[in-house]
Amino acid sequence: MKKVYSSASEALDGVLQDGMLIAAGGFGLCGIPELLLQAIKDAGTKNLTFASNNAGVDDFGIGILLQTRQVRKMISSYVGENAEFMRQYLSGELELEFNPQGTLAERMRAGGCGIPGFYTKTGVGTVIAEGKEHKEFDGETYIMERGIVADLSIVKAWKADETGNLVFRKTARNFNPPAAMCGRICVAEVEEIVALGSLDPDTIHLPGIYVHRLIQGTHEKRIEQRTVRQKEGA
Repeated sequence: MKKVYSSASEALDGVLQDGMLIAAGGFGLCGIPELLLQAIKDAGTKNLTFASNNAGVDDFGIGILLQTRQVRKMISSYVGENAEFMRQYLSGELELEFNPQGTLAERMRAGGCGIPGFYTKTGVGTVIAEGKEHKEFDGETYIMERGIVADLSIVKAWKADETGNLVFRKTARNFNPPAAMCGRICVAEVEEIVALGSLDPDTIHLPGIYVHRLIQGTHEKRIEQRTVRQKEGA
């Protein structure tokens, strides 16, 4: 089965549809599938729901889809540095389902593993627990969270081979593996596609069985918050 495509738009051809649920990897601007997000913007797909830790910044990451009003709902952990995300949420233009980060990651992983739901103590006694099933185990109260199964997963990795085995670089791994796992179709963008057999099996972070389509591209790697110290003697 062909997995390597020449561009993000080609890899998404026939996959996108209005109203779909998309799981997107990344944390802030670290490890975000920026080429695939741009292709979704260019395709004009609308009424989208994104399961993603956050929405990037105003003009990068999922933020570019908020600007064009292509996103209907976010399933996220925090608003982050995105002023437009905050504005749309507070004005009632955008639906938002807040999830603690660990819960969101586990919901994605559970969906990818065929687990429909799980119990967690995180969020008990807060607005997170409203409307959810409560159950007691060993004298402690837990709430049930549903696994996420997305119509499409889009992720960013460092290296891949032609079968889609993925290697992530350091903290850019973040939400990418669970996001990839939970999609009925997973499209990955990478910095380098290497020859089959050149990846050490012990270094593969996500097996290619989860990856259906693959592209190689050039990435901007923008820094969300640049922090530097003064030069000595300045």
